[in-house]
Amino acid sequence: MAKRRVTPDELELWRHVAQSVRPIKSRRKPAQPKEAAPSAPPAKSKAAKPAAPPVPPAKPQLPAAPAKPHALTHGLSHGIDRRQAARFRKGKLTIEGKIDLHGRTQQDAHDDLLAFLRRAHTAGKRNVLVVTGKGMTTSKTGVLRQAVPRWLNEPTFRSLVLAFDYAEPQHGGEGAIYVLMKRVREKK
Repeated sequence: MAKRRVTPDELELWRHVAQSVRPIKSRRKPAQPKEAAPSAPPAKSKAAKPAAPPVPPAKPQLPAAPAKPHALTHGLSHGIDRRQAARFRKGKLTIEGKIDLHGRTQQDAHDDLLAFLRRAHTAGKRNVLVVTGKGMTTSKTGVLRQAVPRWLNEPTFRSLVLAFDYAEPQHGGEGAIYVLMKRVREKK
């Protein structure tokens, strides 16, 4: 395959792109410069290459935007180790509080659940049980059973909740949810 020459338009395009490039920040430590023996200056080539225009200094980078928190779903347990996550899913953690939302309207249930979780978080409780009920026999799932996982993903709840999952049969099965609360961090 024969090599072709670079056209002036391509060369101009390359110079334009080269000006906008910034070096990648490396996490490696810079290599220690080796003491080189003096060498002969490089021989000049026949065709003098045009000097590239100086690269403007890089703009200071803004701090990275905080990552969007992951969506909480049943059984998803970010932020806890595998052993504790397994104990949480199997209902082996001590239940330190319980709220039963049966018979409440959605708005009342939402407000009561938020107040309950705030009190539990303030008290330093880690694992609580939220009873939603399984719903009416005519519908596949209850209104509160569908709504509570959505609510737990709202920003007001996310500051309190680390994970949630369906309860084991002895605690209500799919009509109840284990909620693992975030730890209360002491301010320094």
